Amino acid sequence: MPKPADSTASPVVRALSTIDRLTEGVEKLILGGSVLFLTALLVLHVLARQLFDSGIPGQVELTQFSLVIMTFAGLGYAVRRARHIAMSAFYDQLRGRPRKALLVFICLVSGAMMMFFAWHAWGYVSSIRAVGRTSSALGIALWIPYLMAPIGFALAGIQYWLTATRNLTSRRIYRSFTELERYDDVPTEGAVETGTN
Repeated sequence: MPKPADSTASPVVRALSTIDRLTEGVEKLILGGSVLFLTALLVLHVLARQLFDSGIPGQVELTQFSLVIMTFAGLGYAVRRARHIAMSAFYDQLRGRPRKALLVFICLVSGAMMMFFAWHAWGYVSSIRAVGRTSSALGIALWIPYLMAPIGFALAGIQYWLTATRNLTSRRIYRSFTELERYDDVPTEGAVETGTN
């Protein structure tokens, strides 16, 4: 994880950095585990089909579950690295305090929306669990893989709020808790063609 750019960290920033590191560890564990599981599953499935003319039963379901888990676990990670989709036409026209104020507002509202989605996703997962829905091939309780949806939304919301807090406690503008804003100037045509700024 990149170190925050501010050399003098307040106790609030240090506490938030701890939260950031903990959520990053959870995200990396879930994403890394899912990718490794999916890779091993697909390799074993291909080998089994080639060697024994029969693949792994339920491979399609397990692949679908892994993709659901990776998608929702990736929400928080995308926000952490400021790699999420941003509609920035108006934002890019601003400078200084108005730009920072808009970023804080966007982060607060986006975080609230992520928590709202987490709440509703939790309701959906709870309803699936209450009725006892299972997958057709393997009989896996569907609430288990779908539990990643509220967790992923909550992690994304935490990251948005951490970004807002970082911008409220720092003089500089941060696109995420650890990523400073870097693209204030639009490159010239020559810089785009040659790859230099």
